[in-house]
Amino acid sequence: MMFSSRMAVLILVLAATGCATTSGPTQYGNYLKDQPISVDQQIANDALKQLAMLYPPAKTHLTLKQPTPDVFGSELVKGLREAGYALQEYSPKADTVDAGLPLMYVLDQAKEDRLYRLTIQIGNQAINRPYRQEQGTVTPAGYWARKE
Repeated sequence: MMFSSRMAVLILVLAATGCATTSGPTQYGNYLKDQPISVDQQIANDALKQLAMLYPPAKTHLTLKQPTPDVFGSELVKGLREAGYALQEYSPKADTVDAGLPLMYVLDQAKEDRLYRLTIQIGNQAINRPYRQEQGTVTPAGYWARKE
């Protein structure tokens, strides 16, 4: 019982934080430190499933607005391409024409060591989800929240 109520409060706090933010994070990227590669891969796979539900792969053109040098970013880019998305990768050049929906992400960690949060900004919309790492695997710690 104690675990369920603590988890419910945590989910409400994460959801309220996402709703209270009007401009979104200013720094995008992967802020996980010293995590197994499988954590990034599992979260990327889950994110790809959600993106496919919200944005049809063969009909959606995305433009990355940040570099993706980390494992999560590499897995996300690879998965988006394999799923059939038209994807324009990040370019710091100002003369690049953006043809698709802007895409950015933040993968960070709560003060509790094994609790993570993924926020994906697509156009003017953001989706986020908390995750918990237990025994070498990552499981969702709540539902996807979508801010329009």
